[in-house]
Amino acid sequence: MGPENLAYALIQVVHNFGAAAVLGGAAFALWPAFRMEYGHAFAWLVFLAWGAQIASGIAFGLTSFYYYGETPDLSNIAMAALAIKVAAAISGFLLTGSYLVRGREWPSLSVKHTFQGLAALAAIALTAAAFLRWFS
Repeated sequence: MGPENLAYALIQVVHNFGAAAVLGGAAFALWPAFRMEYGHAFAWLVFLAWGAQIASGIAFGLTSFYYYGETPDLSNIAMAALAIKVAAAISGFLLTGSYLVRGREWPSLSVKHTFQGLAALAAIALTAAAFLRWFS
């Protein structure tokens, strides 16, 4: 086993747990009923998880560049999926950060819509990840 495989595997662990937390954190706040009392705590979880997604995504590219001198050669479909995934991650990170800074002043319905948006962004990112993986 080469050191690059270990690096990729460890980065993948962070990426997988981040993916589980961005969707799970938002879903838990919404289901089976909206739980606004947990909103701030789960927003921190989701915020940190989006940060882990962004950092580990960058780490994948840097690892490829370090070991192979280039980033992976992606098909057009994979490149589109990567762009969608990056847009979802940045949007989720910014939306969660915005809620953490100002969300205590928001009406309950706005908070609920925020978590619905976060769940949707997570689902979009996870779907794009599947296309990225299989069309690379």
